[in-house]
This record gives sequence, C-alpha cells and structure tokens, in this order.
Amino acid sequence: MPALLATVVGLIVLYPVEDRLPSAQDPSVRIAAHVTAATEVDCTDGQPGGSGCLALTTEMSEGPRAGQSIVTLVSVVRGKAPFGVGDDVIMLWSGENPGDPDSYQIVDFQRDQPLLVLALVFAAAVLALGRWRGLAALVGLGFTALVLLAFMLPAILAGRDPLAVAVVGCCAIMFGVLYLTHGFSARTSTAALGTLLSLLLIGVLGAAFAALTSLTGRDEDTANLASTLGTDLDGRGLVLAGLMIGALGALDDVTVTQTSAVWELRRADPYLRPTALFGAAMRIGRDHVASAVNTLVLAYAGAALPLLLLFSVAERGLTDTLTTQVIATEVVRTLVGSIGLVASVPLTTALAVAVVTRSHRGGRSAVAG
Repeated sequence: MPALLATVVGLIVLYPVEDRLPSAQDPSVRIAAHVTAATEVDCTDGQPGGSGCLALTTEMSEGPRAGQSIVTLVSVVRGKAPFGVGDDVIMLWSGENPGDPDSYQIVDFQRDQPLLVLALVFAAAVLALGRWRGLAALVGLGFTALVLLAFMLPAILAGRDPLAVAVVGCCAIMFGVLYLTHGFSARTSTAALGTLLSLLLIGVLGAAFAALTSLTGRDEDTANLASTLGTDLDGRGLVLAGLMIGALGALDDVTVTQTSAVWELRRADPYLRPTALFGAAMRIGRDHVASAVNTLVLAYAGAALPLLLLFSVAERGLTDTLTTQVIATEVVRTLVGSIGLVASVPLTTALAVAVVTRSHRGGRSAVAG
C-alpha cells in the first residue's frame, strides 16, 4: 500500500497538467495514396553511371487534392524501385502549393491493415489459450499502452526527469498489469513487491554505470528528436528510462513464476520447512533466470543488429566495437537488466517464503482457536 500510494502521488506530481508540450517544427503533412501507374524516365541528365527514375502516378485518398492524381519521381537503384504499381503509400506534403507536384514526396508504405490483422490474430491466440486469464492479460496490455502514451511520453516531452518518469510509470504498469492479470491476493502482492525491489536495483545500477561509462545518450535518434521538437533532451535520462521499461516485462515474468512456485510447493507439502522451501524454489528459479537472461540479451542484440553488422563490415576490433557509445549503451542495458533479473529470484523467493509460511502459521492458529 505505501508503494502504491507513492506511485499515485508520483503520477499526480509528474503529469504535465498545465505544461504545453513541444510540437514538431516540421509543417509537413502525411497523406495516404495509391500508386496507379508507373513510367520509366531518364533523370540522369546524360551522366554515365547514373540511376534512372520512375514516374509514379498516385491517387490521393486525403489531403488538399483528395480523389485527384499527381505524378512524382522515385529513384531506381540497382534496377529496383522502392515503390510500384498497386502499392498503398504515404506521401509527405510540404504544406506549400497543393498543385505543385514537387511539394509531394512518397516516403513509406501504408501498414495499418496488416498490423490490424496481426493484432487480431495475436488477441485470438491469447484468448484461445488463456480464456478469461487471457482476456485479463489483454486488458493489462491495454493498460500498459495507456500509461506509456498518456503519462510517460507526455511527461518526458514536458521536461520531467526521464528516470523519475520511468520509475513511476513502470510501477504503475506493474501494479495495474499484475493485479488485472492475476487478481488481488497475497501471491500477487508478493510478486509486485519483488518486482518493485528489483526495479529499484536496476535504476540505481543503471544510473551508476551510465555515469561511470560516460554515456550521454546523444545518439543520432536523440539528436533528430531534439531537432524536430526544437528543444533539448536529457539523453542519459532517456537511456535509463528505456533500460527500466525494457527490463520490466522480463521482471514480471520471473517474479510471478517464482511466487507461484513457492505457493505450489507449499501446497504440495504444507509441512516443508522454510529453508527447504526456499531451496526448492531457488532450483526452479535458477533454470528460469538462465533462460530469461538469454532472452534479454538476444532482445537487445536483435535491436542493435544493423549496427553490429555495420561494425563487422568495417572490420573494427571487438573492444573498439563494444566501447562505442551506441553499443556500450546496449551493453549497459543488457548487463544491468540481467543483474536485476538475477537478483529478483532470491529477493522474490525469500519474500514469498516469508509470506506463505507466515500465513500458514496464522491459519493453523485460527483453526486451533
């Protein structure tokens, strides 16, 4: 209850009620369109070795010329064009003369329908296996999205400390998801407390090693975001916030599993001594945390895969590669998150053993009375 109350106070204090959020300085407008025709044209100006172009006729579904067509050029690189006839695309309009073809540019594909189908397939799979528990998990997922979009992103954009926002937001997500998915019980509360302690450890270690390794967080993405918003951003704070958000999902998995293991072992043998109960649960936890750490490492490696390939092509040494800021950031995230996962096993197991043995003694006393 004190942790939940502190989380609610943090949400109120950090939420940007009266702050005006920065907006993008770029006046460009995204417009949905459909490519209806393509014609090869020469755009090399007679220079040998230049690449050709395709003149794409696109019918716009929205914007100032909705229902009308316009012709735009795209480059053909190594004999392939990024867009073709039949593609549903996104055009960027500069906001200038809507009748000028040069004020439009095709920038991306439309992906809303395939992503919607994928989301529905995912929801159906969760409901088919989990039924009511699966429905609760989907509600918890919606709550996570709500906290991220309605609190964490606006608070960071309003200039709040990213680490403080991440701590409060992760605690809110933890409480909401755990209790929505697993119900209100001593078992769920134990998992929540184990997750909270592990999150605090990750935050402290992350802040310490981000400072020791001189991580500024000022990479290309942060620079582009600051340029778009026209305001400065706390790059290191964003690194730490991403670290905590990324570790939270794996932490929930480990703490809930450990708590459930303790409860089930106690149910199977109500007279198991606390030390034996702790040892049995820890044997389960060791196997689980080994796979969880590997999952976290692979997740971060997958996110940084293009960079790893780029460094491999450049034939840079392993030490040189690992100590560059972009890769070092992922290394700190991976190792600090893994330390938090490892620590969550004995922490949560000890808490669960203390709670379940105490409740068992209380239950026997009540029966005897």
